[in-house]
Amino acid sequence: MIVKRLIPGQDLKKSLEDIRDRKNIKSGIIICMVGSLDKIVLRMADGNKNVISGPLEIVSATGTIAINGVHIHLAVADDSGNVTGGHLMEGSPVNTTVELCILDSDMIFKREFDPETDYNELVILQE
Repeated sequence: MIVKRLIPGQDLKKSLEDIRDRKNIKSGIIICMVGSLDKIVLRMADGNKNVISGPLEIVSATGTIAINGVHIHLAVADDSGNVTGGHLMEGSPVNTTVELCILDSDMIFKREFDPETDYNELVILQE
């Protein structure tokens, strides 16, 4: 398991990709993510982007880390407790902290374009 703390100003998605690259993660699963963001950029189910200004608390996070991409879904709460969720995009800087726990395995996760969905989808390979 990889445990890491992100500091203010770090981009959440880019930081996950950096951790993957530095730790040579071939397959990772987000098992815990808590902290806050200055703002968040989410892709919604219809493909549109939603930018929400913060500060925002991360109240839920789940996803996978592949050798060539990350697929993370987040739910964040604003200062009134209103919750919004979606697919994490670049442009989501850490406010005070983000604490991460990533479980890695012996499998290899890869993301490949799927013409049926128009997105890069998970392919699971054995080592």
